[in-house]
Amino acid sequence: MALTLAHKVESELVIRKSRFLACVQPVSGRAQAQEIVAALRTAHPGAAHVCWALLAGGQSAAQDDGEPSGTAGRPMLEVLRHQQLEGVLATVVRYFGGVKLGAGGLVRAYTDAVAQALLGAEKLPLQRTLAFACRVPYALEGWVRRELQDAGAALGEVMHAEMVEIAFTVTEDAAGGLQGRLNEGGHGQLQWLEA
Repeated sequence: MALTLAHKVESELVIRKSRFLACVQPVSGRAQAQEIVAALRTAHPGAAHVCWALLAGGQSAAQDDGEPSGTAGRPMLEVLRHQQLEGVLATVVRYFGGVKLGAGGLVRAYTDAVAQALLGAEKLPLQRTLAFACRVPYALEGWVRRELQDAGAALGEVMHAEMVEIAFTVTEDAAGGLQGRLNEGGHGQLQWLEA
C-alpha cells in the first residue's frame, strides 16, 4: 500500500564539514515540486547544490544539480521508493565544506540525509479520491449533503439554477457505496453529470 506524508519534516546532517539540509514533504505533482526547489535555490544562494527526488502521480524525477551523475537524486529517489511513498518530494541543500566525499560518500550522505528526515515523518495511507457531480431537485439537496457528509466526501461547487448541481470528491473506497445510496435514495430524480 502506498503511503504519503502528513506534513513537512526537515533534518540536518554534517559530514566532513559539509552541511546537508534535508526536507521531505507531501506534494501534488511535479509543478509544485519545481516551485519548492526554485524557492530553496532563492533561500540558499550560497549552497553548492540543491538536489531533489520526486514520486508523485505515478511520475518520478531525480536531479543531481551538479553533483556527479547518480550520486544524489537517484539515491534519494530509492529511499522514497523503498519506503513505498507517493506524492512526496525529498530535497537536500548541500553547503560544501571543502572536503570531497567521493562518489560512495556522496551516495551515503544523500541517502542518510533523506532517511534521517523520514525518521521524524508521520506516514499516512494514500487515499485516492474521485470527483463526481450530480443534479437534483431542491427538495433533495439537504439529503444529498447529509449523505456526502456521512461518506466523508468533500463538497465542491454547488450551483443553484432550475435544479441544484453539486460537485464533490470522495475516497475511492467510499465511492461505490455512496453512489449506490444516492441512486437508490434519489428515486430516479438524481442525474449524474461529467465531473
